[in-house]
Amino acid sequence: MYKQLLFLTVLLFGNYFVWSQDNCNCDVLQKQRFDEIVRSNDSLNIYQTATSLRKSGQKNCQVTAYSLEIEYLLARRKLPEALEIIKTQENFIKQLPCKEIFLLQTYLNYANYSKVAQEYENLSKYAFLSLETAELQNKPQETLKAIRFIVHLFTRQNQYEKNWDYIKRAEKIILGLNEDYTTASNYNWLAFEYETKYTLARRISLMDTAMIYATKAMRVALALEDFSEVTRSYRVYESNSYHRDDIKKAVLYIDTAIYYSGKIKTRTNPASLYYAKAWDYMDLNDFKEAQKWQDTCLCYAEKYEGRTPATLALYGEATKLFEQAGNLPRALQMMRIYDKIKDSVFKLQRLEKINELEQKYNKATNERTIKELDQQRSIYILLSLAGLLAVIVIAFFFRQQSLKQKQTILETEQRLNRARMNPHFFFNSLTALQKFALQENNGAAMASNLSRFSNIMRETLESTYKEYVTIEDEMEFLTQYLEVQKVRFPKTFSYKVSATEDLEVDELQLPSMIIQPFIENSIEHGFAGVDYPGKIEVVFSKLGEELLVRISDNGKGLNTESEKNNAHISRASQIIKDRLYLLNLKRKTKAQFTIENKASGNGVEVVINLPLIYTDSK
Repeated sequence: MYKQLLFLTVLLFGNYFVWSQDNCNCDVLQKQRFDEIVRSNDSLNIYQTATSLRKSGQKNCQVTAYSLEIEYLLARRKLPEALEIIKTQENFIKQLPCKEIFLLQTYLNYANYSKVAQEYENLSKYAFLSLETAELQNKPQETLKAIRFIVHLFTRQNQYEKNWDYIKRAEKIILGLNEDYTTASNYNWLAFEYETKYTLARRISLMDTAMIYATKAMRVALALEDFSEVTRSYRVYESNSYHRDDIKKAVLYIDTAIYYSGKIKTRTNPASLYYAKAWDYMDLNDFKEAQKWQDTCLCYAEKYEGRTPATLALYGEATKLFEQAGNLPRALQMMRIYDKIKDSVFKLQRLEKINELEQKYNKATNERTIKELDQQRSIYILLSLAGLLAVIVIAFFFRQQSLKQKQTILETEQRLNRARMNPHFFFNSLTALQKFALQENNGAAMASNLSRFSNIMRETLESTYKEYVTIEDEMEFLTQYLEVQKVRFPKTFSYKVSATEDLEVDELQLPSMIIQPFIENSIEHGFAGVDYPGKIEVVFSKLGEELLVRISDNGKGLNTESEKNNAHISRASQIIKDRLYLLNLKRKTKAQFTIENKASGNGVEVVINLPLIYTDSK
């Protein structure tokens, strides 16, 4: 019996060894050759090596070769050829006994393809699938790649708060990796993300951290003669000088970056470098040079990207640059191109799909964690006393309560996101502007009203992603909103938006889009049917350790409202109550609001009590 068991064990291990050699492992010499070629950073050599590896009989070598070819083709935007090889790789892997190990490569390749093709729904699908699979296989490099795809995805959707959580996870992985040919790329990626965070938070420590990572990347890149990463490091240096108002040094750094970009062997789009150079010269008031480099930027963008979302922002910035330089015909031309690109590529439903897939990923992760805890609990039940069981039951109870609370918050946030959009306002405002254009022969006034409406629309859409705005920004938004409403209701009302002198309007913040519903109600319902001029007043003031917002009108009040209007007020009030509930839960405050008829006469007065939230607070 012992001999039979020994023979069976040897047979099983022998078969496993042969199976792994034939299907899952790449020859050591081939692996060394592959590593040397990749370190050389010569894309053509890498592609030729990949072709050679794919013809070998070693299946892991073939899987790697497919990935190298895909990366080469995507860098040259040969999308149909790249997609065909991805599908071939996927079918090849599915025939392997160890397919679960290698399918991760296909997921990452699909994610990379979707990123280049700007198919953001597919990118979200494969990025989160790659992350889940990489974490299950405990592969830090692949986990890092998946996180970087997710960060790119959220950046495109302006979801910067979600982004930062993933960036910090990636930072922890990068700092734990051994130094190799990917180190410079990883450090530069962190540097750029910290620089982006600085532009949002304006904390100089973030820019200092970006410089630390860019310097580390520069050291490694110069040693490997990786000029692509050297260029990116100098781009961070330029940004640092620009933010510190040392524009002449910024120009020197961007020129150095452009110099090194010319030494890169692979296909490279330098449009962003010339964009930075153009704005450096704008800050130096050299408008002629600025316009020259802006045209150079757009030339490269069209050549390498075409008219895609990648070039959309460049045309928007070009509009601003030419306008500031006094070249209005060129500014108008840039705006027309910008609008054409925007209308052809953006679809609002993408964001919903991305968030849905992220929730599925989080749910799968939680279910996996719960399953692991259940297995541990089964072991503890066998080995522990009755008291330990009681502790587990209590812990489970509190966990369930926490999950219910998180679910309530999520439902509230989703309800809020759906309520933020006001299609009736957009439709009515556009109709009013159309009437104004037909009745009034005043081009300057029409352009001014269109500008206000576009700003309101942008702020309304972006408020979905912004948690807070400064009082200064809110006052500007409300002023523009009221001006557009006056186009709809001429000679119906007047308004005043003010703040007391003791308020730091550029430092204090409040939740975005929390005042506009009350003002809308005053205009739409409070002044309906009255035979006297309406008045709206919004006053920001400080009361102790609270921000006080008082909104009042002289309309007909709440008691005379119809059932429909009362329902509208109820819905708006409930949404704001939910938002204040989330604010109080997060900051442990007592924010609230009251709405009632004015005791002194006609009209309604709303008083909102908020905590003092400064821009540098977390």
